[in-house]
Amino acid sequence: MVKTIALAGTMDSKGKEFLFVKELIESLGFNTLIIHTGVFEPSIPIDVSNSDIASAVGANITDLAENKDRARATEVLSQGMEKILPELYEAGKFDGILSLGGTGGTSMVTPGMRALPVGVPKVMVSTVASGNTEPYVGTSDIVMVPSIVDVAGLNVISTKVFSNAVFAITGMLSHESKTPEDRKPLIAATMFGLTTPCINHAKAYLEEKGYEVLVFHATGVGGQTMESLIEEGFFDGVLDMTTTELADELVGGVLTAGPHRLEAAGTHGVPQVISPGAMDMINFGPYESVPEQFSKRNFYKHNPTVTLMRTTQEENAELGRILAEKLNQARGNTSFFIPLQGFSGLSKKGQAFHSPENDAALISALKQNIDQDKVTMHEMATDINDKAFAEAAAEELVTLIERNKGAK
Repeated sequence: MVKTIALAGTMDSKGKEFLFVKELIESLGFNTLIIHTGVFEPSIPIDVSNSDIASAVGANITDLAENKDRARATEVLSQGMEKILPELYEAGKFDGILSLGGTGGTSMVTPGMRALPVGVPKVMVSTVASGNTEPYVGTSDIVMVPSIVDVAGLNVISTKVFSNAVFAITGMLSHESKTPEDRKPLIAATMFGLTTPCINHAKAYLEEKGYEVLVFHATGVGGQTMESLIEEGFFDGVLDMTTTELADELVGGVLTAGPHRLEAAGTHGVPQVISPGAMDMINFGPYESVPEQFSKRNFYKHNPTVTLMRTTQEENAELGRILAEKLNQARGNTSFFIPLQGFSGLSKKGQAFHSPENDAALISALKQNIDQDKVTMHEMATDINDKAFAEAAAEELVTLIERNKGAK
C-alpha cells in the first residue's frame, strides 16, 4: 500500500519550496497531502485549506486575513493544527508529516505534530532548529532539522537540506519497526544521579519478573515526557522513586517538570509506587548562577555545571503537603515508600545534605495530610539506594499491577 506524507506549511509564501519537496516525495513512490497553514491564498494546489484549520477552532480565515494581526493568526492556526492534525491521522489521511518554516511556520505546525502519537514520523525543517527547541518539540519525537539558510527560495544549500529531510521521512516510513507480539508489560521509572543505585536494583528485580523498565531522568523534561506517555497509555505501572522535580517547581530550581508532575498515573488509574527521591535538593546551574536570595543556604557543587541546594524544613513540610494532595486524587492502586535514612545519596549519614530534621518535616506533613485509605504507606530504616528498599518498592509495584489486572 502506498503511504502518504503530509506537507504542512504556508503555501502562500513558500509554495515553490513545498512544490520541490512534493515532487521529490512523489518521485520516490509516496503520495502527498498538502495542508495550507498560511493566512492568504495558496500559490499551489492544496488538499486541506487554511479555512478548514481555522474552522476547527471556531475561527474565520477571512477575518484573520482582514485583521492583519500576525500574532493572532499564528495562534489560531496553531490551535487549529493541534486539533485537526490528529483527526486527519486517525482518518488514515497520512502516515507521516514533513514541514518547512521559520519561527512562524514552526510555531503553527509543531503543536499539531506534538498531538500525534509517538512513533508517527514527524520532521520539521526550521530556522530555529539549532537553538532552544523545547517550545516546539516538547515531550514529542519531532525530528528538527536546521535549515542552515532561511526557508525562502531554492538554492544549492536549501535544496540539499530539503532533500535530506525528504530522504529521512521516506526512510522512516519505508523501514517501520514491528512491535513484538510478546511485548513485555512496561514500567516507567524515574532516576537521578543520586538515586541511580535504587533504580538499578529495582530495574534488575522487575526484569527478572518479566517486565520491561523505561527509565526517565528526572531533569524536568524527563518527568514531563514520562507524564505524557502515561497519558497515552504506554505503561502498566509507574515506579516514581525520584520526585525531585516537585522541589524545583516549589522553590524555583532549574529542573522543574511543571505543576502537573505526579498526576498522570493517578488520573488514569495506573498502579504506582512513589518515593521522595532527591527531594532533599533543589537544582541550579553553575554556582555563580544561583539566585542571590539563596546565598546563605547549604550547597553542594555536584559538578562545574550543576549546583545542588539543600531543602529546608519549611520547604520539605510544603512538599509533604503537595505529595499528599496529588496522591489523594489517585484513582488506582498507590503506595508510598519512605527511606528513613536519606532521600538521596547526599542525605544519608555522613554526607553533605544529611539532616534527619529536614527529612522528618516532609514525612510528618505527608502523614498528616495523606488519605491512608487510598495510599498505602511503607517506612524502611534504610536510605533510598539500599538494595532492600529498592526491591521492596519494586515488589510492591508488581503486587499492585497484578491486583489491578484482577480487578478488570
